[in-house]
Amino acid sequence: MTWTLDGHGWAGCTVEDHQAKAELTASYITSAPEELLTALSRLVAGQTETRAQFEAEPTAYRWIFYREGDDSWVRVLELRHGSDHDNKGTEIWSAHLSIDALVRAAVRCFDEVARSYGESGYRGKWGEHFPRTELEALRNLWHSHRRRDDAQP
Repeated sequence: MTWTLDGHGWAGCTVEDHQAKAELTASYITSAPEELLTALSRLVAGQTETRAQFEAEPTAYRWIFYREGDDSWVRVLELRHGSDHDNKGTEIWSAHLSIDALVRAAVRCFDEVARSYGESGYRGKWGEHFPRTELEALRNLWHSHRRRDDAQP
């Protein structure tokens, strides 16, 4: 997963696995990075389905995360309008991943964003604060769950 600031208020997000790759666009009119990190936190916490959405004016990209045990199924839909129902979207990427691998990719992605732009540079290009609170919440929750899993016989 990569997150690249493409200009004031615009970001590109690339997701890929060994089989497929998708490129998404996000506008700062919604809290796209915060939504994504929060959806992943909910998944780690045990929710069986969570969602996030990137608005690309008027196109939207909807992330749908399903959890089963320690695994996840991720679907990314492209929709003509953000208010459209899932069934009107076109699936542009999907993958079965361990929750650990999914969260690791997201945390590494946003750690790299912070290293590349700095938090003030991020704000200058994106137009909003770096999602530090959501990133650290996800990181802490993920580490907590990993320690608990490691402690179980």
